[in-house]
Amino acid sequence: MDEPKRSFKSKLKSLFIKLLIGIVVVCALILWMCSWTYSEGTRAGQLIKLSEKGVIFKTYEGQLNMGGLRTGKADDGLEGNLWQFSVLDKSIIDDLTEAEGKRVKLGYKERYKAMPWQGETNYFITNVEIIDP
Repeated sequence: MDEPKRSFKSKLKSLFIKLLIGIVVVCALILWMCSWTYSEGTRAGQLIKLSEKGVIFKTYEGQLNMGGLRTGKADDGLEGNLWQFSVLDKSIIDDLTEAEGKRVKLGYKERYKAMPWQGETNYFITNVEIIDP
């Protein structure tokens, strides 16, 4: 009678180990996807907002007014051409604080998906250049 119990325990242990390995692999893939750069580029406009947001995870978020107008839904009419972004690097935050209200050119990387502790958007600023008027 001891044989079936040992066999069940070993099967359960084997299943638990496989499940644990599967969870680790899935988590590693998700973290890898969140660090993968989907695109890179620059955007220019007037920096109109930089704020620290969040209840659990505090992140820095900003808005860039790229000028011009765009149409929203048919009933909404016209709206400003605003671009939302997130910031990870403290030196970039300092540069953006100095540039608030000025025309800037922002370099960014777009990630496939951002984790909640990184920011609200998938766009992360990599450099700031103030454009002389």
